[in-house]
Amino acid sequence: MRVESSDNQDLDVHGGHRDVTGGAHRAAVFGISDGLVTNVSLILGVAGAHPATSAVRLAGLAGLMAGACSMAIGEYVSMKAQGELISREIAVEAEELRRNPVGETKELAVLYERRGLSKELALEVAKALMAHPVTALEVHAMEELGVATDSLGSPWKAAVASFASFAVGAFVPLAAWLFVGGAVAVMISIVVTAIVTLAVGASLAYFTGRSYVISALRQLIFSALASGLTYLVGYLVGRGTI
Repeated sequence: MRVESSDNQDLDVHGGHRDVTGGAHRAAVFGISDGLVTNVSLILGVAGAHPATSAVRLAGLAGLMAGACSMAIGEYVSMKAQGELISREIAVEAEELRRNPVGETKELAVLYERRGLSKELALEVAKALMAHPVTALEVHAMEELGVATDSLGSPWKAAVASFASFAVGAFVPLAAWLFVGGAVAVMISIVVTAIVTLAVGASLAYFTGRSYVISALRQLIFSALASGLTYLVGYLVGRGTI
C-alpha cells in the first residue's frame, strides 16, 4: 500500500514487506499444489493395479473434475458463509453506532488508551474518528471484529479460481495418459509431476520467505510419499493381496 505524504511524495506503508494476508497468486499456487498431489496419487494408485490405459485415463479425468468441483464448492460455501457472518456483524456494529454514539466513542477511546495513548488524547482521537460515520464504522469493524468493511471478496470469483487452479495441477500427471499408456505413461507422469512440484514448492517459498531449495524439496518429498503410498495400495489390490 502506498500513501501520499504532505510533501507529495509517495510512501510505502508496508516497508517492503510481503503481503501475508493472502491474494489470488497464493491461492492459485496452493490450488495447483492440491491438484498435483491429489491426481498424481489417484492416477498412480489406479495404475499400480495394472488396468487398461482407458481405466487410468478415466480415473484421472474423474479425479480432476471431482477435485476441482469439490474445491470450487468448498471455497464458495466457505466465503459465502464468512461474508454473510461479517456483513451481519458489521450491520450490528452500524446499528450500535447509530443508537449509542457516545458509548461507542468511549469504547473506542478505551481501546486506544490501552494501546498507550493518554486518556485525553485517546478521547480526542476517538471523537475525531466518530465525527465521520463511514470512518467510524470502518474503525470499529477493524478494532472490534478484526475485519475491513471493504474486504469481502466474491465467492463466485474464488470458486472459479479454485476450480481452475486445481484443474491445472490435476491435468499435469494426467496429460501423458491421453497419448500413451503403461509404464511409459507412468514414468512420464512421475517425471513431469516432479518437475512441476519442485516449481510449486519454490513458488510457495516466495510467500513464506524460506529457502527455495528446502521448500521445493519438501513439496517433492510429501508428494512422493502420497503417490508412492497409493501406488503401493493399487499394486497390492491388483495382485489380490488386499
